[in-house]
Amino acid sequence: MRWTHLIILASSALVSATAANAAGSDTVAAVIKGLDNPFFQYMRQGIDEQAKALNASVSIQAAANMGDATGQADKLTAMAMQDYGCYLVNPISVSNLVQALVPVAQKHKPIVNIDSTIDADQAKAAGFAVSTYIGTDNVSAGELAGQEMLKLVPQGGKVALIAGIVGDVGSNARIKGFKQAVAGKLEVVVMVSADWDREKALTAATDILRAHPDLAGFFSANDVMALGVQRAVETAGLQDKVKVIGLDGVEDALKSVAAGEMAATVAQYPYVVGAMGVEACVAAAKGKTLPANVPAPVLLITKDNAEASLKNFPRPGGDYPDPFREMLKP
Repeated sequence: MRWTHLIILASSALVSATAANAAGSDTVAAVIKGLDNPFFQYMRQGIDEQAKALNASVSIQAAANMGDATGQADKLTAMAMQDYGCYLVNPISVSNLVQALVPVAQKHKPIVNIDSTIDADQAKAAGFAVSTYIGTDNVSAGELAGQEMLKLVPQGGKVALIAGIVGDVGSNARIKGFKQAVAGKLEVVVMVSADWDREKALTAATDILRAHPDLAGFFSANDVMALGVQRAVETAGLQDKVKVIGLDGVEDALKSVAAGEMAATVAQYPYVVGAMGVEACVAAAKGKTLPANVPAPVLLITKDNAEASLKNFPRPGGDYPDPFREMLKP
């Protein structure tokens, strides 16, 4: 079957065969976060390439940037007025796409939520639930980063945290996981929000290093900010003393780790998240019941495996569980 249009946004829950068949399943739609961040460029690549592999035509809209919550909602609102069969959404915040999804739900269209979650309580209050959620367990990813920091920093060492946008669920979960891993073993002296921005992270890290000359490490909630932090560390001449760990696994971070600059990153695979989102929409069109929650693969990247990871980039180096792939087997 040729899909005439595929649009992808983000959300989570179960979808039945009846709902899928009633949705006009030959068309689908996609709205993701800003392509100013390479993470979402890889997500788009995964969406595009998986759509081609499944003979699906996909139309993707992206926010102008990571802070464009209103603009992203406007793009979804415009798409919701059209008759797509499945919507794949990657919201900027837990709430910014809720109202735009109301008419989608009223038409009984499946909603596939990827990467960043839509708040389930707000969705319920608006009268809908998402069909499936696909994304990283951010708490576990933060814990991986914390466990690696424990190997690099002496017991009782001081570390600083660089968070994303204030209130962002993914950032909060990553910070939570890191804190859980190092609790009672390392001292977290400060946490600063840098809005997922490299230059803001550089400035924040520069100020932190001046205020805490005995600092031993930084954990950044994403790699874009971690690269800014690493620059601050190098500018201060502290690259042999202060360890920087990021999270996302973007290509520049992998190169930094391979070069012995950043100490590590926890790689997510936005390419896989995007590809699985397309698979979920195709499976819904075939009347399959989607699982409520599907974890995406993650991998700790250090200097030992950074080069190998770069060779496979933006895909994981090995296989990973994918229930949607299983659903689509002949």
